[in-house]
Amino acid sequence: MTTFDQRKEGFEKKFAHDEELRFKATARRNKLLGLWAAEKLGLSGAAAESYAKEVVAADFEEAGDEDVVRKVVADFKAKGVEQSDHQIRRTMDELLATAIDQIKSAG
Repeated sequence: MTTFDQRKEGFEKKFAHDEELRFKATARRNKLLGLWAAEKLGLSGAAAESYAKEVVAADFEEAGDEDVVRKVVADFKAKGVEQSDHQIRRTMDELLATAIDQIKSAG
C-alpha cells in the first residue's frame, strides 16, 4: 500500500467517524429538544420520554432540521405555548453543543 493509499484510507476513516459522531449528536440533540419541549407542553415522565422519541423520529422525514422545527412549532401552537421559531432554533443550537459534550465525555 502506498503512502497515498494510506492517507486516503485515513481520511475515509476520519470522515466516517465524523459522520457517525454528527448523527449521534443530532439524535441526542433531538431527544434533548423533545424533553425541553415536553416540559413546555406540560408533559413529564413516560409522556415526556414518548414525546422526545416522536421528535427524534420527526428528523427522519427529510434532510436538515426543518422537519424537527415544524413538529415542535406545530405542537406548541396546538397547545398554545408561546415560543418563537428563533427561540426553538437557538435552543437547538445550545442543545447540540450539550449533546456533543455528552458524547465526548461518554466516549
